[in-house]
Amino acid sequence: MSRRRRALLLAGLSLLLGALAASEVSGREAEIERRVGSSVKVVVAVKAIGRGRTIEPEMLALRELPGKFAPAESFADGQQLIGSRAAVAIPAGTDLQPALLQGADVGAGGALVVTGANERLCRVIVVGDAGEITPGSRIDLLITRDTANGSAATRVALRDAEVVEVEPTSSVAEGAGAGLPRVALALRVSLQQAVLLAEAQSAARELRALPRPPAASP
Repeated sequence: MSRRRRALLLAGLSLLLGALAASEVSGREAEIERRVGSSVKVVVAVKAIGRGRTIEPEMLALRELPGKFAPAESFADGQQLIGSRAAVAIPAGTDLQPALLQGADVGAGGALVVTGANERLCRVIVVGDAGEITPGSRIDLLITRDTANGSAATRVALRDAEVVEVEPTSSVAEGAGAGLPRVALALRVSLQQAVLLAEAQSAARELRALPRPPAASP
C-alpha cells in the first residue's frame, strides 16, 4: 500500500471515529436532558438580602439550572423583582421565589405581582366579559344576595378595584345567571375586602363586574 493511500485511509478512519464519538456525545447529552430537563434561567441573590430590604438590581443575577432542579415558582427576569421587599432574610446564592418576597404572587406568564403591606390579591369568578376587562383596568363589583323574603338585594361591594389578572373560565351557574359569560379575576384589595369577597363567593347569588371607562375617575 502506497503512503498516499495509507494517509487517505487513516484520514477517513479518523473522520469516522470522530463522527462516532460526536454521535455518542450527542446521545449522552440527549439522555441527560431527558432525565433532568432542559436548562432554564433562574434569578438568584448574589449577596445576602436582609429582611425588609428593597430588592435592587445589583443584588440579583441569572444562572442556568436543569429544569428538574429549578424551583417550581422561580423568576427568569430580575426586572420582575426590582422594588419588591424581602419577607425574610435571603442568603447569597438563593434562588428567588414568591414566598421570599413581601405580598408577592406569581401572575400569568410567571410575572410577579407585588402588593402593599395591607393589600392582598383576591381571586374571584364573576359575571363579566373577558373582552371588556383587561389587566390594569378598574371595575366596580356588585354582590347580589337572596333576602329572607325570597327576593334579591344587590349592593356595591367594591368601587374602583384594580384588575391584576383576567382569565376566561368554564364555570357556569344555575337559575337567573345561567348562560351569562363569566371570567376569573385577580383583584388588588385590602385585607378587609378580601374577607368580604371570600364570604360572598360562598354565600352570594352572584358577583358581577362592571368595567369602568379608562378615563373615569373614582
